[in-house]
Amino acid sequence: ACKCGRSFTSPRLLPPTRISPRTRSDVDEGLQPDAPPGAMLARRTVGLVSRGGPPLTPRSPPGRSVQRMMAEKVLTVDTMNSCVKKVEYAVRGPIVLRAVQIEKELKEGVQKPFSEVIKANIGDAHAMGQQPITFFRQVLAMCSYPELLDDDRFPEDAKGRARRILQGCGGQSIGAYSASQGIECVRQDVARYVERRDGGVPSDPDNIYLTTGASDGIVTMLKLLVAGEGRSRTGVMISIPQYPLYSAALAELGAVQVNYFLNEERCWSLDVSELRRALADARRHCNPRALCIINPGNPTGQVQSRQCIEDVIRFAAKERLFLMADEVYQDNVYAEGCEFHSFKKVLFEMGPEFSSTVELASFHSTSKCYMGECGFRGGYMEVVNMDPEVKAQLTKLVSVRLCPPVPGQALMDLVVNPPQPGEPSYSTFIRERKATLSSLAERARLTEQILNTVPGIACNPVQGAMYSFPRVTLPARAIREAEERGQAPDMFYCMKLLEETGICLVPGSGFGQRDGTFHFRMTILPPTDKLKILLSKVKDFHQRFIQQYS
Repeated sequence: ACKCGRSFTSPRLLPPTRISPRTRSDVDEGLQPDAPPGAMLARRTVGLVSRGGPPLTPRSPPGRSVQRMMAEKVLTVDTMNSCVKKVEYAVRGPIVLRAVQIEKELKEGVQKPFSEVIKANIGDAHAMGQQPITFFRQVLAMCSYPELLDDDRFPEDAKGRARRILQGCGGQSIGAYSASQGIECVRQDVARYVERRDGGVPSDPDNIYLTTGASDGIVTMLKLLVAGEGRSRTGVMISIPQYPLYSAALAELGAVQVNYFLNEERCWSLDVSELRRALADARRHCNPRALCIINPGNPTGQVQSRQCIEDVIRFAAKERLFLMADEVYQDNVYAEGCEFHSFKKVLFEMGPEFSSTVELASFHSTSKCYMGECGFRGGYMEVVNMDPEVKAQLTKLVSVRLCPPVPGQALMDLVVNPPQPGEPSYSTFIRERKATLSSLAERARLTEQILNTVPGIACNPVQGAMYSFPRVTLPARAIREAEERGQAPDMFYCMKLLEETGICLVPGSGFGQRDGTFHFRMTILPPTDKLKILLSKVKDFHQRFIQQYS
């Protein structure tokens, strides 16, 4: 009897089955000659053998042998998650795979009309030669190897940052897990940074979530927002052209992508009348609940005006939409007369009518701006006016992943808490930061100027971010040939460019564009001398392409 007073009868235990040494029958069952003894048992059954009787085999449909059933894959393209099959990510898509193949061919001695592949498809600053900020790497080195704290070659302000970060880590090691929301002292520094950036608008560290790059925060917020089925399914408004993270995440989550078009004729500006059109159309088949804005823009490189941001906030308030502000390029503003305005600052300066009601999540990253530290995967998101019960669910959701990479959190701390005037590293930091941003501004102007000298290519000013998104006019014959090959015309164009010049760009069709228009996205990150060569090659190629297909 058990402690609760109820009696039970123990089941009759069978003596253990004896596994015999390998016999000829093992081989007859299709096993390899060197299969381990007794493998027949596992091969014939799922572990059940009756005493003195034949193996117990599962029933199989007529005409299908057990061996055939067991050889079939459990996970196939037909049985996998159908939403995943809809995911596309042009930035690392087919054209990039071909670029990798060409690189291998060059190493193997295959003759090409070029000696290297120039990957201008992605905003990977350090891969394109941008140098890291000295102060950041010094602190990260000491955080990774604390013995360096005794090295006189490192300045005292860098040592102080490293000690503070390590004190916030379990066991004073960046190899330890952190809290799921992020290291507390780093979240405090992020909140102070936001307050300084926004002219004193308060920021609560409890509303700061450190993330694995901005992408992680964006996807996490979309997971919270997506709900319903059929016509009640969540719709998310995204700009076209857009960064493919958004379309990929929405496809994976089974949400409805609601496109609104940026105005190319007005330097990719955002028109609220277009938001109204897109929302009205979407409400016929889904439940739009969120509006995503990328500012400065990717892939379009525009910087939205303060008036535009105010209009968007009024629109979101009126239509009861959750705002998601992707602001990872906030330090990348080049054009004269342009200025970055954070959505949070504008929201609070519009008064309590908006600042106490509009729900907002904003995102920043260590991967872009003057830092370019993509590989560390550091970032943060700040939530404003989030329902406390939903916020508890957000905290639960991020806890499932344990924590963001701690080195990335440490780097985020340095971005929001860099050297200050009077500290030993300040002059070097300011010089490096200014040099990087000035060089990017020069390359942005150079890209626009050179591309606009090419008949058939039109490039808007690159006001910010790291990309140009020029329109290309393609001959009708080229469009027909592309269609015959089952390719988008700008994919056909970019693939031929890659094969003939070694330059890897991303076709505009991977970001979305108005029907009948064709574009490509090109990063401005290559060093100035290499960028000039790249642009010259694009110019020459385009002229040849037009002649060939005219």
